[in-house]
Parts: sequence; C-alpha cells; structure tokens
Amino acid sequence: MQSATMIEEEVILVDEQDKELGTAGKMEVHEKALLHRAFSVFVFNKKGELLLQQRALHKYHSGGLWTNTCCSHPRPAEDTQAAAERRLQEEMGFHLPLQKVFDFVYKADFDNGLTEYEFDHVFVGEYEGTIDINEDEVLDYAYRPMSYLAETIGSMPEIYTAWFRVAFPRIEEWWRGKYK
Repeated sequence: MQSATMIEEEVILVDEQDKELGTAGKMEVHEKALLHRAFSVFVFNKKGELLLQQRALHKYHSGGLWTNTCCSHPRPAEDTQAAAERRLQEEMGFHLPLQKVFDFVYKADFDNGLTEYEFDHVFVGEYEGTIDINEDEVLDYAYRPMSYLAETIGSMPEIYTAWFRVAFPRIEEWWRGKYK
C-alpha cells in the first residue's frame, strides 16, 4: 500500500513567463510558495450568467468558498487546455471545448500557512446541460449574473477565493464584449 506522500500529485514549476522549470509535489509548492502552472475555467450559460462552484469543505485551502466553475493544475507533460477540459469533466461532470482568453500571475497567502503562487491560464466556455458535481471536490454550484458577482465581490469578498477575486475584473471585461 502506498502512502499519500508517495502518490502526491506533481505540478509544473514555471517562471514569470510560464517557462517550465521542472516539477514538484503539490503540497510542497503551496508550503514553499513556488510559482507553478494552473488554470481557471469560467463557464457561462446563454444568458451570460457564470457557473460558480462552492469548494468542498475539506479542500486543503479555501474550503467552502465560492469560485469560478473549476480550477486546478495540469499534470507534467499535459497540455493546459486538455487539463482544463479534463478537470471540468472530473469536477462538474460535463465536457465542452474551451477557449483561452488570458493568463495572469497572482500570489495569495492563507491562514493555514499555505500560499498559492500561480501562473493561471484562464479558459471560457458556454454550457446549458446537466451538471453532475463530484462531491469530493464541489459542495454546491449556482449560475449567477455578473452584476450580482460584481456587487458581492465588493460587499462580501470573503465568500470568494483569492484567485477568483483577482481574475474577475478581467473576465468581466471579456464578458462585456461577448454578452453585452
């Protein structure tokens, strides 16, 4: 039987230009605040509402907080868009082709001593079908109007993940060009 540390997921270490530098264990990069590759997926319905997920309570950080449709890290040697589409299926139970719209770097410290320091690739898609959440990853989900999100990020930022708050202004700008 393998221990959890023996099968720990590896993530891709990168520099500020997203050039690969190697790999390291997922917990190690969050303990040492090492810059690594990540992705965030934002799925909208035809009305332009964003599909949010509430992170499962037992997540290693930000449990119970609301965030974009899904997010994670590509595996070593895995294409980032393919990883985003794979993870969307794993977390939310549906597949759709995604489009990359931008990327950004952010760093956020958490109360439990972990730090997210990510080069985050942002993908979007549109979906109207069935959602079948993975309860190990997702506590709840909801489609929300962008006006509601803008208002609550301003009035109750603590209910959202750090990366969602950073990405929201740019995704909102993209959304205006697509849905308005």
